[in-house]
Amino acid sequence: MEKGYRNSGNKIISQNELADKINIYKAQMSRYEVKGVQPPADILNKIADVLGTSVDFLINGNTTEKAQTTLKDADLIRQFKEIEGLPDNEKSTILKVVSAYIRDFKARQTYLVL
Repeated sequence: MEKGYRNSGNKIISQNELADKINIYKAQMSRYEVKGVQPPADILNKIADVLGTSVDFLINGNTTEKAQTTLKDADLIRQFKEIEGLPDNEKSTILKVVSAYIRDFKARQTYLVL
């Protein structure tokens, strides 16, 4: 299998092809990948466009994987996934309720310490 980058159409693009598409030297593309050199914002935007993804995804990776490694409670992860599928106004309401509960919990903990 050819090594490279997978675009939104699930086609593999080689490092050289990607460098050509974003109009940079192949050696510079290699420095970004192999040596960990950070590309400037305009290059990140071009890479994201060619791969059909977002700059956030390029920088942060798969948020589901990050959530699963950060959050250990499987039920909590499942609930967050369900909330993610709700309309924005419903998500906003849930976030307000959760924020209020956390604020109240912290206030109760403060009074217990005193």
